[in-house]
Amino acid sequence: MDAAAARLASTASPLAWLGWEGPRARLIFGPGMIQLTRADAARRERSAARQQAAATTAATTLATWLVEGQRDGEDAEAYEARMGRVSGALPLTEREITEWSRKSRANMIKTLASLDWTPMYAEFALPAMTTLTYPGDWLAVAPDGKTAKRHLEAFLKRFQRAWGAEWLGVWKFEFQRRGAPHFHLLSVPPPGTAGAAIDAAYRERLDAYERGEVARKPRRRTIEHHGLGYKEWLSATWNDIVFAEVEEDMTRVEEEAGYPDPRRDHLAEQKRRHLGAGTNVSFEEGAKASDPKRLAVYFAKHGSFKAKEYQHIVPAEWQEPGKGPGRFWGYRGVQKLTREVELAPGDYLFVARTMRRLRARVQVWDPATRTHRWTKATRVTEVTRYAEGVRPAWSGYSEVIGLAGAAYMEPVKARRRKVRRPVTRFSRGAGFAVENDAPELVETLTRALVACRGPEVQAARRSEEVRQVVRRRRLNRVTR
Repeated sequence: MDAAAARLASTASPLAWLGWEGPRARLIFGPGMIQLTRADAARRERSAARQQAAATTAATTLATWLVEGQRDGEDAEAYEARMGRVSGALPLTEREITEWSRKSRANMIKTLASLDWTPMYAEFALPAMTTLTYPGDWLAVAPDGKTAKRHLEAFLKRFQRAWGAEWLGVWKFEFQRRGAPHFHLLSVPPPGTAGAAIDAAYRERLDAYERGEVARKPRRRTIEHHGLGYKEWLSATWNDIVFAEVEEDMTRVEEEAGYPDPRRDHLAEQKRRHLGAGTNVSFEEGAKASDPKRLAVYFAKHGSFKAKEYQHIVPAEWQEPGKGPGRFWGYRGVQKLTREVELAPGDYLFVARTMRRLRARVQVWDPATRTHRWTKATRVTEVTRYAEGVRPAWSGYSEVIGLAGAAYMEPVKARRRKVRRPVTRFSRGAGFAVENDAPELVETLTRALVACRGPEVQAARRSEEVRQVVRRRRLNRVTR
């Protein structure tokens, strides 16, 4: 990546950004992502300053509205709701989250293709896709999105205690057809058994104590499900986490009431079934993430995976304000790895047009000829089709009178169909694309940029370099 960025920067035109106010044409790339942007830093700073001033005014107004007593015309229910927002019992926003937004999907694809996966594959181990699901009566154990995220956080903490290392990988939050949430985690399953790292550390401290290097005898620590393999430990640990809060509430109710809770038998049956079917570890699914592009596309499940878009629709039980799922994806233990190069407007335009033509076609596998072939890049979308090709007419009148207006009132049958439409990327000269090997593509773009420059362009470049040197010298004399 450093070599590709240095080569592009050395061949770029001297007309690149030199500190003046205005758009900055830049090419940003990572292991599997190339982005073209013309952001204006000064304009963003001014917009941020205006937003900060507006946020301060809105916060002052909101604080005044919240602490105000019951006003004229406000009923008791509205007053209690407002006081609930003041105390934190109710959310401040009334916005409902119903599905995964396009912006979040695009951010996930760009981020996953920009991460450095070296720490996860350092031991040359095979990755696996771990699935964490919920029982049949999932609303009893996960009434909202915050509870599900607490379960995930508890699982990651127990993983670190059991295996002696932080969990490395990426996770995705989805929903099944029945509405139950589940997590997909891509990581490398740890070898050995749970608690092996704790046992090794204990033996080292015990040997040091016996040699007289430590005055205090160490204590032997134990963890939940000590000595189990990863798959067995995964099932038992996730089962305990999912039912922990419900069991605590049930025990508290039994202590207060003084008799067993009638839901205890149902909970025991749900827990028994969930122990055998609540988790899954698939190396076959993990092998699909062979490069950053395939990893990002697989987790997005969009475009060619449009049939699985239902997994991103929030169930009705979670669509109330404050019960939403929150973030749909995240990663741990890995960092972003990107490089950026300043480009001149002419070079930027050439690279943008080249990328637009390049991404207009994709290479697919043809099973008939058993070879790769190039075809138009398409995406799956839904369109509305009407009976006999006639769209329903619309009348601006509230009342339709006579036989002439009866046609407007006849219902027209409409159905939704899935069709493939061409995809146009970098339509406005900006955007990003995921690649199997982004540094190699950057080097290819650099060679194309140099090859397309004629002698007149090279001469203009040399004269422009001289003008820039003279300009810098004059500015230095003025600022001294």
